[in-house]
Amino acid sequence: MTDRMMFYGAPTTVFKKARMLRFSMTPAERHLWARLRKNQLNGFRFRPQHPISEFVVDFYCHKAKLVVEVDESYHENPKQKEYDENRDHILKEFGLIILRFTDKQVLEETESVIQTIINCLPAPEVTKR
Repeated sequence: MTDRMMFYGAPTTVFKKARMLRFSMTPAERHLWARLRKNQLNGFRFRPQHPISEFVVDFYCHKAKLVVEVDESYHENPKQKEYDENRDHILKEFGLIILRFTDKQVLEETESVIQTIINCLPAPEVTKR
């Protein structure tokens, strides 16, 4: 699979937005990133603020086709909820799995969040000798 395939046709403008967002992560995103970075979850690589099509997702594991979103309180707004649902629908059409957690869950229930993410990762590959 080529690197371009993991971006699902994201245009240059979305790459620029993603780069900017990496430098302005919320406290909850930074907290979760500390647990996802450097292949800490069963060797799976996560990317922060990753461009996919016209969107930037909070975290993405290409090998597992897993998107992890950390939602702040404004995601409770009805218009934002509708936007998120439409966005999730589009991402699911790419065959992606989407997990959403509130910032409160990430900060206060970190181990539960991590376990939920691990449960969505494929089983480690067994190598034959």
